[in-house]
Amino acid sequence: MKSLIGAFVGAFCLAAPALAQTPAAIVEDVQGKVDGIAFMDYVAPGKIIKLGPKASITLSYLKSCQRETISEGVVLVGTEQSTVQLGEVKREKVPCDSNAAKLSEREANQSAATTFRTVRSDAKNAPSKLPTLYGVAPLVQARSGSTLVIERTDGKEPTITVPLRNETMVGGKFYDFAKAGKSLTPGGTYLAILGAKRYAFQVDASATSSPTPIVGRLLRLE
Repeated sequence: MKSLIGAFVGAFCLAAPALAQTPAAIVEDVQGKVDGIAFMDYVAPGKIIKLGPKASITLSYLKSCQRETISEGVVLVGTEQSTVQLGEVKREKVPCDSNAAKLSEREANQSAATTFRTVRSDAKNAPSKLPTLYGVAPLVQARSGSTLVIERTDGKEPTITVPLRNETMVGGKFYDFAKAGKSLTPGGTYLAILGAKRYAFQVDASATSSPTPIVGRLLRLE
């Protein structure tokens, strides 16, 4: 078995294209022996993951919204889904918005006044254009040591202010509203403020407090 895995890894290495190291997926779960991969790691296209006996990994792709549970074997990370040899993979399409998973530089660098005008305009005319979260408890990627402020822009709601400290963050880089017992309102439009940056987003009207795949509630601010 080891020789077969080695052969497949060698073939994967030869076949894997030289792709940019932009994250393609996030690791939602790891079970058993999986070297070099941990919960909440990002993985880029071309990454090879070897799963030991009885080991499994769950990957959620940021662009395609494919969620994969892979058991044993060798995994080659792609841009929208994985290639798996000597193992089993179960795939499901989950609600997610790649625009929320990675907000554009234009959105990230807007001034406060411009962002507020954009949010109000979109909220009245075309809110579906805003990046959308499909869970009421965002998982926010941001830098530890900063302060995150969440303001609702289409109605009245208490402002949420969160000092981002290592001890309150998953892996030192994610703040989980679900873990902190905080939530937003389905259908609401919000502004996330992080230092001088402003990020507009909305929560889908059908979002619930039920457990939601990470990729559906991921908001990458850093």
